[in-house]
This record gives sequence, structure tokens and C-alpha cells, in this order.
Amino acid sequence: MKELIGTCHSCSKEIFCLEGFFNGVVTDEKRIYCFECYATLKSNTDNPQMN
Repeated sequence: MKELIGTCHSCSKEIFCLEGFFNGVVTDEKRIYCFECYATLKSNTDNPQMN
């Protein structure tokens, strides 16, 4: 079963629940991200670039 849950907050990709498993990430701020955008967001917050 495939059910549309929403869209990625960053790239607007559709995110689905596939066979009972959410195919994305929900943040503490209740924003939904696809795995790719969340990985980028997470790496930017964990390792901010120094100027």
C-alpha cells in the first residue's frame, strides 16, 4: 500500500507511507523532509563551514 503523506519542506518531493513505513523524516518543528534533503540539512548543522 502506498499513501501520500505530504511534500518535502525543502525540495517539494512527494513523501509516501510505503507498506506502513514512513519514507521520510519529521523534525521536532513538525517539518517533513525526504531522506536526501534531511541528510544535507543534518550535515550542514552538524558541521557548519567556518569562514
